[in-house]
Amino acid sequence: MTSRRLALGGAALASSLLLATATLACETPSVVEVPDGATATMEEMVRAREEIMAYMEAMREYIACVNDEIEVAGDNATEEFKALMIQRHNAAVSEMETVAAAFDEQLRAYRAANPE
Repeated sequence: MTSRRLALGGAALASSLLLATATLACETPSVVEVPDGATATMEEMVRAREEIMAYMEAMREYIACVNDEIEVAGDNATEEFKALMIQRHNAAVSEMETVAAAFDEQLRAYRAANPE
């Protein structure tokens, strides 16, 4: 009886560790800095655009990883795990939207400060 309980407990622990490891497998890319468009040079704005494009691609890969983790866990995933992964997905999308909006705002500021 005790060995069966230990085996079941060990299986539950292994399952929990597997799901916990899955939540760590997807690493969030570092957010990029958006320059002040009113004072930035063209080179700084171009570099920021390139960094933001790379960041957006890394975030798309991160979101795909999160979605894959949910799919791999399947029916074995706890509700807490599913909720955590959905929260991570939604937070990533929100962050991407915030970075894009910040860059757009600073690009408008750059264009206003540097009319051609």
